Order: sequence, then C-alpha cells, then structure tokens
Amino acid sequence: MSERNLRKTRLGYVTSDKMDKAITVSVERRLSHPIYGKFVKRTKKFMAHDENNECKIGDLVRIMETRPMSKNKRWRLLEVVEKAK
Repeated sequence: MSERNLRKTRLGYVTSDKMDKAITVSVERRLSHPIYGKFVKRTKKFMAHDENNECKIGDLVRIMETRPMSKNKRWRLLEVVEKAK
C-alpha cells in the first residue's frame, strides 16, 4: 500500500469560500455519550486548500491531509462529491 493511501480523508460541507484558494469545511462526527449512550453530533472546522477556487458554500467535499500550506491549512481538496443546490 502506498504512503499516499494512508493519509486521512474527511467528508464535510463547505461553510466559507471567501478566501482565495482556501475553503472552510465543517466535518460532522457522531459519538456515543459515555454515560447515557445517546449519539451526539460533534463538528470540527478545517481549512483546506482549493487550488482552482471551484467550491461554493454548501458543497459536499472530500478533503485529504497534506503538508502545512499556511498557518492553519493542513488539508487539501480531493474532490467535490456533490454540488450545492
């Protein structure tokens, strides 16, 4: 297995595209509450590199971990899974 396949990937929605060649992606995960057992949604925002400025707010995208591009960007856009309606 090549090293590139071992990198982390996440699926999330674009929440901001105001920056040049950068997007903010909100990734949601569900975890079980340790005491009550109820599944709780937790979200985290990642800044990702968008080379061609192809993403718009509301797009479902897949991002992949990469080398640090700037102070906050450590992810890059892999593909746009679904365009916003």
